[in-house]
Amino acid sequence: MTSGSGGRWITGRYAVGQPRVRLICVPQAGAGAGAFSGWRKHLPDGVEMAPVELPGRGTRYGEPMPDGVDALADALFEGLLPELDPPYLLFGHSLGGALAYEASRRIQQAGLPAPLATLVSGSRAPQTPSLRTMSAAADDALLAWVLRNGGLPEELLEYPGFVEEIIRAVRADLRYAEEYLVPEPAALGWPLHVFGGTEDEITPPEQLPRWQRCAAGEFGVTMLPGGHGFPHADPEAMLAAVRAVPAVRAVLPQPPLP
Repeated sequence: MTSGSGGRWITGRYAVGQPRVRLICVPQAGAGAGAFSGWRKHLPDGVEMAPVELPGRGTRYGEPMPDGVDALADALFEGLLPELDPPYLLFGHSLGGALAYEASRRIQQAGLPAPLATLVSGSRAPQTPSLRTMSAAADDALLAWVLRNGGLPEELLEYPGFVEEIIRAVRADLRYAEEYLVPEPAALGWPLHVFGGTEDEITPPEQLPRWQRCAAGEFGVTMLPGGHGFPHADPEAMLAAVRAVPAVRAVLPQPPLP
């Protein structure tokens, strides 16, 4: 696997041991690549993590946000082209799940090397309309909703300037998510695996099987304890679940049985 040169699209690249697979991670609404920093000490041996930094967030705060989900997905696809060296995985949480699917769809249309699997977490299926319109809520109500759903650690409330930046990005991303709807989604020709939180109120567990419409082949759903922020509340459990996906098990050494 080559080292890739994703430039500003990848921030905080991190590998454990000799990389056998690249895990490209697209963050949730309002978050930057730093959302995956807590995953580092739990990465399995042989994994290179490549966290995505979207425009208008994190180190790219000063860049304009693309106008709409399609424009953002187009930009993400172009930005990830240097990273698509097999074997690789595409993972996305919440809005990031929709973007991971859209990037996957563009990879398939372009006939580029396929990922081992597309991994979607805490995200509604493309053909399922949004359940809410939080993007129009007042700042206080939006902040309370973000805190309630694990989108922001409470200790960061001590930094009002940072919180203001986060709320601006969350509002823009929620607008993307609420507008996102694909009545006839394309089926991916490689494994699609979906993860959900048992107590997730934003993407309820019963919605997740609807992703099967987007899979032409292997499909699976894995439920983990927690609410919408489950991938970051327990990174060890999240990465163990990723490692257990059949397409991933085939290329990574597995831990010894207890």
